[in-house]
Parts: sequence; structure tokens; C-alpha cells
Amino acid sequence: MNLTKEIAHLEVIKRVGECADELDLEAYVVGGFVRDLLLKRENKSAKDIDFVCVGSGIELAKKVAGSFDEHVPLSVFKNFGTAMIKLDDWELEFVGARKESYRHDSRKPIVEDGTLQEDQERRDFTINAMAISINKASYGELVDPFDGIRDLKRKLIRTPLDPDTTFSDDPLRMLRAVRFAAQLDFDIDPATFDGLIRNAERLKIISGERIIDELNKIILSKTPSYGFKLLFVSKLLHQFFSEMVDLQGVDSVGDKSHKDNFYHTLQVLDNVSAATDDLWLRWAAIMHDIAKPATKRFNKKVGWTFHGHEDKGARMTPKIFRKLKLPMDERMKYVQKLVRLHLRPIALVNDKVTDSAIRRLLYEAGDDVDDLMKLCRADVTSKNPNRVKRFLANFDKVEQKIQEVEEKDHVRNFQPPVSGEEIMEIFGLSPSKVVGELKEEIKEAILEGQIENNKEQAVQLMYRLAKSKGITKKEN
Repeated sequence: MNLTKEIAHLEVIKRVGECADELDLEAYVVGGFVRDLLLKRENKSAKDIDFVCVGSGIELAKKVAGSFDEHVPLSVFKNFGTAMIKLDDWELEFVGARKESYRHDSRKPIVEDGTLQEDQERRDFTINAMAISINKASYGELVDPFDGIRDLKRKLIRTPLDPDTTFSDDPLRMLRAVRFAAQLDFDIDPATFDGLIRNAERLKIISGERIIDELNKIILSKTPSYGFKLLFVSKLLHQFFSEMVDLQGVDSVGDKSHKDNFYHTLQVLDNVSAATDDLWLRWAAIMHDIAKPATKRFNKKVGWTFHGHEDKGARMTPKIFRKLKLPMDERMKYVQKLVRLHLRPIALVNDKVTDSAIRRLLYEAGDDVDDLMKLCRADVTSKNPNRVKRFLANFDKVEQKIQEVEEKDHVRNFQPPVSGEEIMEIFGLSPSKVVGELKEEIKEAILEGQIENNKEQAVQLMYRLAKSKGITKKEN
């Protein structure tokens, strides 16, 4: 197969080929660029092109960089035998063809110069092991020793070599298999999937940072539940996220059972993913019921309960994020907040719900209240369509009431109109418990609707509260 027409619009590929000819090097475009070109798939990674040559990739990169009239940024990584050129929006990576061998206890390979065939053998999957020649004599010819183009047509993830060799050499490839299956909506070849199962425990030698990078890509796929089901069945998920594995299963006492919280969580994740590409809102979906195993109890009258799982889940969030090498900044706090509050809107579906309850939700959720409502809607996973319709209609009412209260009272992210510093200045107080009490009582009065959220009424209440505590205004 010749792909000259498919790459004709990219002058940079032709330029690299000409430089390779001048150096008398065989050169090829390889990897994800070739895969996506054949899939006619446009994505951000299509701005990355990997070149491999039989010889020095660094020398080829230097030659290419020097072929431009203007300065072109060139980065050389001698330890890895690679180089990178940044050209407009493109990142061009260069490496010499190589073969690799591994020790069982390490994923750091012993690297030697190799042939193109040996370089293709060391790659993870057949769909990523295809190469396009860019030398003038064979320009555009596809080199596909493992029938990767057939696997693209069959929508199949398969290793070029025996999967035990491929996965044992670099266990991260197991997560990459699941990630590509999820991103491309491909199946994993049965023999390759068996290799995942056999080698799952090898994942433990991979750093948490590299694992979470692949997991987040799975979470950002169109239907992330598919990737998680593959992770679960292969036992890969068990190696790094046991808290999620613990959600799976159904307990029964007599005729009373609870739903499988693992598959419920996956449905919530898919529901959220249909509404947003936001990674952290998707993480909130993953974490929202994470504490159900820890809070599960059986009550003879009502059956299975999970009281307090929202608060327990919020307390578990920092520990899980730290373990998974996820960020511990505002993104973690955002997920923690949504986990803690995810049951609150459900309690507000009653027609008798007070403005005070709405104000408190707005105060606690702040600017994340809209995301909280998305999570709550996604959490409705009943198989009874009438029940789903009824719940979603109730959430419509809650959102309408939230809008009305916010327009009237402006309490989303509100700060009490009187600050602690002002209280101390007016009454000549030092930082103390009583200052905090006055601030808190003013805040509560606003949330309860006893006064409006404005400075004048807050100051009047402050004086009344201070008087009741025997505190008088400071003399000038």
C-alpha cells in the first residue's frame, strides 16, 4: 500500500525524507500518526509526528533543523538517543531504530541499535507498529509486518509479539491497551486480553504518575465505563484502585438486596460524560459512592443502608487522591465538595422545601452548584423510566428554586457583610471566640432569611447581638 497522497499535504515529512537521503539514512514515519492517518481520525496527537531512522536519529534531527532559513528550536536528549524539533504547531520526534531487552525486575530496557523490523517488534500494538517510508526511492510505502492495517479494519488491539513478552517488558502497555480500546472503541484480541490477566500484577512496578496519566485518558474517553470494565475483568484495576473494586458485588439477606454500586458508579460516570468533558466532574462521579462499602449496614425493617457515605466519602477523597498521585489542590477540593454534597439536592425535591435550605446549599456549593446538579441528575440510574422521569422533573423544580433564591438573596459564594476585622475595630476587641460567634450568627441570620444579605441590616443585627453579650461600642 502506498500512502503518498495521504501525506502529500505535509511538506515537513517530505523535507525530513530529503534530509535522510542526503545522510544516506533509511527514514520512516511511525506510530500514532500513521494509525490516525489510516483511521482518518483527527485529534490533538495528530500534531505529533514520530520519525525513526536506521542510524542516528539525533543526526537526522540536526540536519532537518539546519535545513530551514530561520532558527528552529531543537532539543537533544543524548541519554535516550532522541531529539525533538518544534515547528509551528508541530512536534517532530526523531529516534534511531533500536531493539530492547529487559530484566524481569525493571522496566528500564537495555537499548541497542537495531533494524526497522526490530524497532517495530518492540512497539506496543500492531496498530502502532506501522511505518511509512519517506525516502525518495520508496516514498509513501507502508511497512506493516504485523498486519496492523487489518487490525484497524477489524477494530482490534493486538500485540506484535507474544503478549507476555510485550507486557512483561513494559507493564504500562497493559493500561495503554485498555486506553486505546476505550478511545477508539476497539476490542482487545482474546490472546492479548489473556496476557493482561496473566501479567496484571506486573503493573505494580510502574510509577503512580504514569498509571494515573493513562487512567485519566480512559476517564476522558467517550464511554469511560467500557475502559473500567476492561480494567476490572483483567484485574488491572485491583492493582492500584482497590477502593473502586470494593464497590462491586451485591449482598442479600432474605429478599432484601442492594444494587451493585460498581456498575451503578459506571452508569453515573457515563451519564456525566454525556453532559461534560470536565475531567474533575467525571472524577466526582467516580468518587460519589466510594464510601458505600465502609458504611453498609443491614436493618431488618428497611434493608440495606449506607448512612453517612457522602461525608465518609469526602473524608476518603484526599487519601485516595494522594495514593493515586492525583493533584491535591483546588481540583481535589472540588471533587471532595461534590462528593460531600451529592445527596443534598435530593433532599430538596419536596414541595415544602424552604428558602433557607436552598440558601444553605447555594452557600456551601458556591459556583459549583451547577456541576452538583449535573452530578445529581447523572445519579438517577433506575431501570424504571417513570421513576427516572419523576426524579428529573423534581430536579427541574429544585433548579428553578435555586435560580429564584439566588436572584433574590445573592448568597452564592457570599461573604458576611460585616467582617471580623470590622467587628474588632468597632468594639475594640482582640481576635477571640466572641468575634467568630458574632460573624457566625450574622451569617446564620442571613441564611435563615431573618435579615437580608446587605450591610445595613447586618450592622444593625451586629449591634443587637453585641448588646446581648454585654459588648459595647469602643469609645473614640
